[in-house]
Amino acid sequence: MFSSLSYLTLQEYWWFLVALLGGLFVFMTFVQGGQTLLYTLGKSEEKRDLIVNALGRKWELGFTMLVMFGGALFAAFPLFYATSFGGAYYVWMAILFCFILQAVAYEYRKKPDNVFGEKTYEIFLFINGSLGIILIGTALGTLFTGGNFIVSEEHLSHWTKSTYGLEAVLNFFNVAFGFMLFFLSRLLGAMYFINAIDDEEITNRARTVLKYETFIFLILFIYVVGDILFMKGYNYNPITKIVNIENFKYLHNFMAMPVVAISAVLGALLLLCGICLDVVKKIDKGIWPAGLGVILVVVSLFLVLGYNHTAFYPSLANLQSSLTIENSSGSKYTLIAMSYVSLMIPFVLGYIIVVWRAMNKKKVTVDEIKNDPHHY
Repeated sequence: MFSSLSYLTLQEYWWFLVALLGGLFVFMTFVQGGQTLLYTLGKSEEKRDLIVNALGRKWELGFTMLVMFGGALFAAFPLFYATSFGGAYYVWMAILFCFILQAVAYEYRKKPDNVFGEKTYEIFLFINGSLGIILIGTALGTLFTGGNFIVSEEHLSHWTKSTYGLEAVLNFFNVAFGFMLFFLSRLLGAMYFINAIDDEEITNRARTVLKYETFIFLILFIYVVGDILFMKGYNYNPITKIVNIENFKYLHNFMAMPVVAISAVLGALLLLCGICLDVVKKIDKGIWPAGLGVILVVVSLFLVLGYNHTAFYPSLANLQSSLTIENSSGSKYTLIAMSYVSLMIPFVLGYIIVVWRAMNKKKVTVDEIKNDPHHY
């Protein structure tokens, strides 16, 4: 089946899978966003226990999506993986550290004889939900703005800045992208609590968060999307593979791929619809249209990054070192082999859905947490 496809089609197929997994991961950041709302929504210890346990049932699913996203990049586009994760390693090590803190916090927060105290681990959760997400967003922003790397003819890459990726925080677009993702995760977290927790006080406060922080998110979202539409991009000639700067490249990509443009607009509308359902209609199902909307928007952004002869990771040190889905992918044989493995993805997603449904048969309550000796 896959062996009959062209090399470029296989590369495009894998870029779509990466985009889809990226969209699913961004949706799952409601866990991190919810962690930053711990003291905003939980005004007592039992309320905070309720919030942490509602999130604790999902954090491993989010981590699974992150691993699948990174694994897909490693399998299909190893040169990008080596260049970004190997070159900008200060940023990625900081992100990894933030996620280690998350795992430690869920494991030890309620352990008996906890010498550090619950608040220490709750701070860990906040660091993961704030700094971790902002750094991920900042790193994703560099896919548009570029990185300081050079790739040799032997496909060996090295970073040209001694800050090894930390310089990304000096670019306003990257930082705005990070904070946009941070506030998006908080909105998703608030909608998740409304859907999953049976506590009027917490859900009312969650609706207040949606009411006010939606405006902050929209300001950042409009700025980031507007900047993307009007910024310069990096086009490569499909025959000579020479990379050139092209004004309004991403706008041109949306125009060349109207289905992707429609998907992005529809996704944004679904996100707003989900927020309105929770805030205006007082319905607790807003997380679902909002989640679908987030996935559509993220997939659309990835597609305009990698499709239509676009360099998805521009090099600021040497234009011709910029990475594309063609020059950064594995061999055709590797992509064919991994494509058959990718047929397992629906089963993994099915497993996540089954586990989710089992966990969410009924809303979480304070009494349930009190009677659970193994709560987080």
